[in-house]
Amino acid sequence: MAGSGPRAQDHPMRPYLTTPRLTLRPFADTDADLDLVVDLDSDPEVMRYLTGGRPMTRTEIRADSFARMLRTYPVGGFWATHLRDTGEFIGWHCLRRFGDAPPRSADLGYRLRKSAWGRGYATEGSLALIEKGFTELGLDRITANTMYVNAPSRKVMERCGLSYARTYFEEWAEPVEGAEHGEVEYVLTKDEWSGTPGPRRVVGRPTDHPNHADHADHADHADRLDHADHPDRWGHSNHPDHPDHPGTGG
Repeated sequence: MAGSGPRAQDHPMRPYLTTPRLTLRPFADTDADLDLVVDLDSDPEVMRYLTGGRPMTRTEIRADSFARMLRTYPVGGFWATHLRDTGEFIGWHCLRRFGDAPPRSADLGYRLRKSAWGRGYATEGSLALIEKGFTELGLDRITANTMYVNAPSRKVMERCGLSYARTYFEEWAEPVEGAEHGEVEYVLTKDEWSGTPGPRRVVGRPTDHPNHADHADHADHADRLDHADHPDRWGHSNHPDHPDHPGTGG
């Protein structure tokens, strides 16, 4: 039900950014925020492109994905995503550089509750982070990765202006249907973004908020691509860490 569940006002940290419909705030090292992530990652459909649908345990999340959300990155980080009108927690977005990534490059990710899919929230939050990355964080390149078969997540990347760059293959700790087709990387440069006319650069216009088939909102590539020490992520060798790949949402 809209407005139910944990609200942004229950977590009084200063927002990192806001959009017409969303508030993104830093995660806190609290049981309350851990509970939010555990609830999110307990949905088999949310985890379809990450673990093959196996819900992660609280112990796994505490040691792995939640620990990543609290980490300090050279650029960017992870942010809990709430609806501005109700304060309801709907998932998270991330934009961060890690490992041996080029110094002015960062990776985009998002994971939303199933109840928030198809409403354009993944796109809206991502557009805002892209703008912040290019205008305030000094980035000149933003990437995003997902499974080749994850068409809804790929559509979100395309709506945000990213273009397909390559297909690559990595080893999976757990078998996931479709993994045999590989992973895809999408890229957007600052020069490309600066030359993009219209709503992609102005978060908040109605065309930024497709309230229709925007089903990539459980896209969350950051989990599966977070082994920063694995260079293939950036075009060299191979890079497993499946924890935050875009799953499927909007």
